[in-house]
Amino acid sequence: MRPAALTAGKSVRAAHLLLTNKMNSSLILVMGRIAGVTAAETRERLLSAAADVFAQRGYDGTRVADIAVAAGVSSGALYAHFSSKAELLVAALRAHGRRRLAEVLAADPGRPITDLLLLIGRRLPRRRDARGYLIVEALVAARRDEDVAGPMRDYVGERADSLAELVRIAQADGELDVSLSPDALAHFCLLLAMGSALITPDLHAVGEEEWAALLTRVAAALAQTGAAQTGAAQTGAAQTGAAQTGVAQ
Repeated sequence: MRPAALTAGKSVRAAHLLLTNKMNSSLILVMGRIAGVTAAETRERLLSAAADVFAQRGYDGTRVADIAVAAGVSSGALYAHFSSKAELLVAALRAHGRRRLAEVLAADPGRPITDLLLLIGRRLPRRRDARGYLIVEALVAARRDEDVAGPMRDYVGERADSLAELVRIAQADGELDVSLSPDALAHFCLLLAMGSALITPDLHAVGEEEWAALLTRVAAALAQTGAAQTGAAQTGAAQTGAAQTGVAQ
């Protein structure tokens, strides 16, 4: 066979293989769908099922097949949407983990940012539903499995960036001290939110009124401007000096 013919034959075989792969991918998607359900709806069913199964059995105790069964689809359909169990875990967390903040923001878009953060903060010590502890499973899995750690770094980074942007908006509106680092304050909020999932009411409980009062004090301190803090410090020093003078006299 001539070289040109060999080249042409290889090109035809490569094109045929590419077409076959595309057809197989499309076939998996079609076979995995439930009648009358779109690909987007199938994905949502998978995320919902994953959140429930991971929360109940943990990451190590969950098989991909368990999630497929809970969602009512084939394992092939699951893999058409997600390449691994690790990707599915973080996708489920991303879908369900940020809904609380999104719901609060949507309910009252004009409300001050500090009020919204306080509202969410007051709920942190309360008992959550099973999905509310999905973050714990993800954090534990990330310490043991690099396949989870990579996507989790991206997820936590996204959460931090979103919170830092809210801080910048609050600073621009005069709600928070502009001298504060948005990234540091976002990190502080993440520590509170994720830490509250680890310290459940069964392990240690705190009164809601006491917790709310503490958060209000913290928010008030963060709202002070640098000038106000300097003025308060100067006033305090002046009062201390006056008291010492009085004692000396």
